Amino acid sequence: MFRTSDIVLIAAMVAAAAFTYKTKHEAEDRQTALRKIEQQIRFEEDTIDLLKADWSLLTQPSRLQKLSETFQAELNLQPLEARQIVGLDELPARPLTIEDLSSQPLGGMADSGGAETDSVVTGGVVQ
Repeated sequence: MFRTSDIVLIAAMVAAAAFTYKTKHEAEDRQTALRKIEQQIRFEEDTIDLLKADWSLLTQPSRLQKLSETFQAELNLQPLEARQIVGLDELPARPLTIEDLSSQPLGGMADSGGAETDSVVTGGVVQ
């Protein structure tokens, strides 16, 4: 009737068919997940485009002018003067304050518990 080799070959074919079915099913599941993610990306991109359009509508100079005129009393708005517009190099430098960290425990990494510290003031930006 059946030889041992026939049974082994039939078992190998069934195992190969099962493996192929399993692989195909996993690939379809991943493709479905990929399509869902791509759809979410398109939705987010459309939402961003809509928000950008809404932002440009809300920040139109004519609309802002009307709003500023309507709520001038409540907001106490005043017109901008030309002398108020300056370049970065024309801004005054703020003094830089550097605290003396050598007297604090761990080189100033831990809180000193409200202890007073010495400070050094130089020209520059406050940190």
